[in-house]
Amino acid sequence: MQWRGSRLSTNVDDRRRLGIPGGFKGLGAVGLVVALAVFWLTGDPGALVGALGNGGRSVSADTSEPSATEEELANFLRSVLASTEDVWTEQLPRYGAEYRDPTLVLFRGAVDSACGMAESAVGPFYCPGDEQLYLDLGFFDELESSLGAPGDFAQAYVVAHEVGHHVQRLIGVEEKVRAAQQRVGEPEANELSVRMELQADFLAGVWAHHANRAGNVLEAGDVEEALNAAAKIGDDNLQRRSQGRVVPESFTHGTSAQRVRWFKKGLETGDLEQGDTFAARDL
Repeated sequence: MQWRGSRLSTNVDDRRRLGIPGGFKGLGAVGLVVALAVFWLTGDPGALVGALGNGGRSVSADTSEPSATEEELANFLRSVLASTEDVWTEQLPRYGAEYRDPTLVLFRGAVDSACGMAESAVGPFYCPGDEQLYLDLGFFDELESSLGAPGDFAQAYVVAHEVGHHVQRLIGVEEKVRAAQQRVGEPEANELSVRMELQADFLAGVWAHHANRAGNVLEAGDVEEALNAAAKIGDDNLQRRSQGRVVPESFTHGTSAQRVRWFKKGLETGDLEQGDTFAARDL
């Protein structure tokens, strides 16, 4: 992805020296897959604290200096965030909504949010309570080594997906879905979650469409990196890797094929009106 020389977002809260040291260390490939499956199948960042054995550990400071490689990655993510700000500030008014920038919180190990305390192994997440995106940069190392999803545009896709959840909040989708989930049983609530997550994938594709039209940011292989990442974090793939079997009724994010399909649709059309996953008969 071509990003050097582009604007870097200032909407970043860097808490990397405030968290529990370690983060993903010691999880290993299997541990990370299990952790991601727990989070992506529950949708609850706080659920990972108990699952990963945080217990009563206190949060302690990590005063180590970030490596040059980590700082390069942080700047890349600031660039991606700035691009999402530019795209959605331009696009949302065309659909009757105004965009307000979310904040990207960088942390190490664990973080406290309006959605509760969460460890880094939950992966990147968006908290609607404070309209912030949370990300431990070590996640991308494990995404590449444990799940086989390398590449800078794979990283950009992950961030754009979380920004997609912010867009859903701004246009009222998130609130309606949460309210509807309170009125139905677990299977129906899970299906609503799948449709909301697939729409966030679609919105990530919409961002990529307009970012590339505005600045020719895509390089050879970028789209393939994003599609690969979408496939690797499908519910069916995560369940198969973590528990050896697939339980479709427990899906909350969609299958690998569905996630790829909706990201591609957003990338190809760039039109929000094409992304009504809640009305779609065939996901």
